[in-house]
This record gives sequence, C-alpha cells and structure tokens, in this order.
Amino acid sequence: MTARIGVVTFPGSLDDRDTQRAIRVAGAEPVALWHKDKDLGQVDAVVLCGGFSYGDYLRAGAISRFSPVMDTVIDQAKSGLPVLGICNGFQILTEAHLLPGAMLGNDHLHFICRDQKLRVENADTSWTSDYTAGQEIHIPLKNMDGRYVADRRTLDELEAEGRVAFRYLDVNPNGSLNDIAGITNAAGNVVGLMPHPEHAVESLIGTGRTDGLPFFTSILKKLVNA
Repeated sequence: MTARIGVVTFPGSLDDRDTQRAIRVAGAEPVALWHKDKDLGQVDAVVLCGGFSYGDYLRAGAISRFSPVMDTVIDQAKSGLPVLGICNGFQILTEAHLLPGAMLGNDHLHFICRDQKLRVENADTSWTSDYTAGQEIHIPLKNMDGRYVADRRTLDELEAEGRVAFRYLDVNPNGSLNDIAGITNAAGNVVGLMPHPEHAVESLIGTGRTDGLPFFTSILKKLVNA
C-alpha cells in the first residue's frame, strides 16, 4: 500500500506543488490539503510547505496557526503523526507550539536566497533517518524571517537532548542562535527547518543536487516499516 503524505496549502503558500512533486519522486502519494479543512483524509504524514501564508501579516505563521486544519494537525502530531514544516511551515510549527522557540526577521533585514551548506545533527527522526549524523549537505534557502531564537534554557535543552536536527555551516545566513537551521520535538515525529529540501530532489533542476530527497525517502521508509 502506497504511503499518503498530505501537503497543506494556506493562502500565500508558494511551494505546495514542489513539495507534492518531491513526495512523488520519493515514491509516496501526495495528497493536497486545504487550510480550511479539518479532515486530513487519513494521510500517514503531513508537510507544512514554504511560502508567505497570509502575507506574513502580524508575524510569519501567526495567522495560519489558527487555520482549521491546524487543530487536527496539532492533535494528531501529539499522538505521533509525522509532521514536517519547511520554512513558513517551520514558522507555523513554532507558532502552534509543536516546536519550541520563534522565528524573527533575518539579522541583516534582507530576503536571502542561496544554496546553503548544512550539517545533519540528528539522523534519528522520522524525517532524517536516510541521512547520517555529521553528514554535510547543500539545500536551497530562501527566507525573510529565518532567524531562529529561543531563551537560554530552551537552547540548552535542545542541545542536551540532541534535538537540533540541522545546523548552518560556513556562514550563518540569518543570525539564528547556535547556527540552528532545523529542530525536532522530543518524540522525533515533528521536524522543522528553514531550508527547502523539496528544491533539491532531482539533479536536472534546482541546485543540481539531490541532497533534499532523503527527507522524503526517510518518512516513506518509516511509514512502510511501521
């Protein structure tokens, strides 16, 4: 039976189609979900894609967190549903308190778009098991509000518990504390990151690399072997 992975579209989402394609390339079935729908259609996992939901009014992800679909996502994530938040999706996950901390504007106050080098810090989550801890990868990055912040106690807990999933290498592009590019919850089923793995799944497009594909093959293997 083919794994079904839902991709939520909010008003202002930009990367829903790209994310659906990445899921298809990995061998799973993408399922389009609309932000007003509470029913997830019996999907096996959910991706909150990148973009500028609601124009990033108030602050990035603040309005989307109250979309009807998020009530169901929050409830099911707490029960183990795998959820990946990419860029704006990561921002929504922090607003929904599925992940700790917050996302602020880049420290240089400019939108950034670049191929970013990362180090995989945690390869034991539902979305990272096809990587190796310490592996260095390149993933496209594009954001305006990508600076991850948290209080010192939260940062210390993330570091001590191995919940920093990805870290920026060579350059910190937005001022994120501890060079954090992505984190996971304690259970490992919820992961958020600022770079866009869906733009690095085929060698003929995007960066010319496939460094982002293991996100989607990881969850597929997790679901198949569950």
